[in-house]
Amino acid sequence: MDWKEYVKALTEIKEKPEALDGLVVLDVSYGSFAGLFASSLLAEMGAFVVRIEPPGGDIARKMTPYGLKVRDSGLAYIVEGRNKYHITLNLESSRGREIFEELVAKADVLIETFPTGRLKEWDMDWEKLREINGRLVMCSLKTFGESGYAVEEGKIPEALDYDTVDQARSGFAWTVGLPEDYEEFPEHTRVPTRMGNWMAHYAGGAMAAFAIMCALMYRDATGEGQHIDMSPAEVLMSLNNYALHYFHLTGTVINRVGNFEPAAYAYNYFQAKDGMVFIAGYADPNWKALCSIIGRPDLVEKYPTLKERTNPKNFIPMTTEIEKFTKRYTREEIVKKWLEYDGPGVTVAGEILKPVETLKFEHWKERGGIIEFEDKDYGRLMVQGTVAKMSETPSKVKWLCRPVGADNSLIYRLFLGYDDAVLNKLKEEGIV
Repeated sequence: MDWKEYVKALTEIKEKPEALDGLVVLDVSYGSFAGLFASSLLAEMGAFVVRIEPPGGDIARKMTPYGLKVRDSGLAYIVEGRNKYHITLNLESSRGREIFEELVAKADVLIETFPTGRLKEWDMDWEKLREINGRLVMCSLKTFGESGYAVEEGKIPEALDYDTVDQARSGFAWTVGLPEDYEEFPEHTRVPTRMGNWMAHYAGGAMAAFAIMCALMYRDATGEGQHIDMSPAEVLMSLNNYALHYFHLTGTVINRVGNFEPAAYAYNYFQAKDGMVFIAGYADPNWKALCSIIGRPDLVEKYPTLKERTNPKNFIPMTTEIEKFTKRYTREEIVKKWLEYDGPGVTVAGEILKPVETLKFEHWKERGGIIEFEDKDYGRLMVQGTVAKMSETPSKVKWLCRPVGADNSLIYRLFLGYDDAVLNKLKEEGIV
């Protein structure tokens, strides 16, 4: 069986078991894709995820570029609504909180992203919920976490967990973008720059899902649940390779260097005739190989060691010289020249794909990294597929999203035995 057939088998055999079959997850995230992504990962693996929104729907449904929506939801929420049952519940009402506690009693996992202290105000914090369900694994995601002097002494305003705040507070945003002393660029562009996607939320959500699984393993061994206090800002700090350590060792802040890598050159993007290419060749023999391909042995003499090549003052001059070659060729032609090189040293080149080119790259479709999905509520859409290719318990996308409150009847009847008369009354009262 070749790789294409293997992946097709994993994604099409519906009878294969799901790794988290039977695990009940309540996702009461509000305005946070950190919580949404965490429950998405669990849902892909087969968990029974119940997404709880306010009666009017979660504000996360409105977070979309240029206001573009499919039915009632923005583009980001449609992806993170996958495989989840959607119900509504007004947690600001006492009756809504009573119903929520009944659901908690039947759950394995609870994911919440309310501002620190909100659940305590509602008498629904960890200490209360663990009394209701001692096997519960509860994960709280918020910028500053649940503890620490800033939280305990009220030094921060009550706010939701915003990705841009996470990026800024982690120090990550400072490391992205052009530095102030790159005078070749307009002044307004030489500023700290947030990452284009919601990296803190997605990294924080992924780490939360991992921590939840660890807590479930502990519960299997001991029978005890636990509370996970997760800060997406701290997650970014853990990914911020050497910027924090550099300050600790030197007492100075390492500066931003745009698309350059402070530890290696060449290891960055270059302009081609039809877009951008990535080229690497930073160890001395590899730098010589790169310079040989572009016919510039003088650059080897001018920048002979890694010390010269990683001097930030040399990044732009070196790039300018290399681009005298790369701008003459298309990305495909550049990659071909690199592949044809058979001399000493190792240097690589690759195309920087535009989004439309990524979607057309057949490799990702064959692996199921990108899928076209016919959803009964939202129509035919192209979305990201599942990431883990597991031979015995493959992750699956069973549906993309659900309208607000679409599963109220099913879930409230299944978990709490409510019939339509009870639900209609709760709806009239603004509870669901």
